[in-house]
Amino acid sequence: MKEIVLDTETTGLSVKEGHRIVEIGCIELDNLIPTNNKFHCFLNPQRKVSEKAFQVHGYSDEFLSKEKKFKEIVDDFLKFIKNKRLVIHNAEFDLSHLNNELQLLGKEKISNEIVDTLELARNKYPGSQISLDALCKKFRIDNSKRKVHTALIDCDLLSKVYINLIDQKEPKLNFKDTETFNTENITGNTLYFKKIINPSKEEILSHKKFLNSNLKKNFFN
Repeated sequence: MKEIVLDTETTGLSVKEGHRIVEIGCIELDNLIPTNNKFHCFLNPQRKVSEKAFQVHGYSDEFLSKEKKFKEIVDDFLKFIKNKRLVIHNAEFDLSHLNNELQLLGKEKISNEIVDTLELARNKYPGSQISLDALCKKFRIDNSKRKVHTALIDCDLLSKVYINLIDQKEPKLNFKDTETFNTENITGNTLYFKKIINPSKEEILSHKKFLNSNLKKNFFN
């Protein structure tokens, strides 16, 4: 099943105060394994970034003023997420901003199936810290690259957190052929695996004959 891990950065917290999206990041998962399909863009919000938001992501008004507007990327974005489950940490925040951008363009709200990892963590670890950083620490996920909040880095970390939250330490590999593979280690997009080769009936029979022959020799010697 294909899912999209999604994160946004904004000019501020509330759409009611006119805040807009400045960055969208998406990573596609196929049966919990990251694919090479990603969607990422910076956006010109057509308003100033609040001081608090700037401290979070570090995107200046000057930098963002040169980027595309949401209306220029909306079709590509909607095509990328179409018919896929969205995995978001604190989904209410990101969806409120995305739906606000869509509403401004006269488009329908996002209707995808949503998995809110904040709710998953809250239900699984009641009373515990459930921020993305806290969950990375809990699951021993290296988040040293997260000096500031950026959408793609947060998506990468969230994909690992999500796998741990649903108790899938090693994503299942779904190969189309009949050979069986055993996942040894998963790091980012790199899979280390070994092929398991099952012996044929002739090999099993030959092995049994060998064992019987050696058992008789050892017994009589």
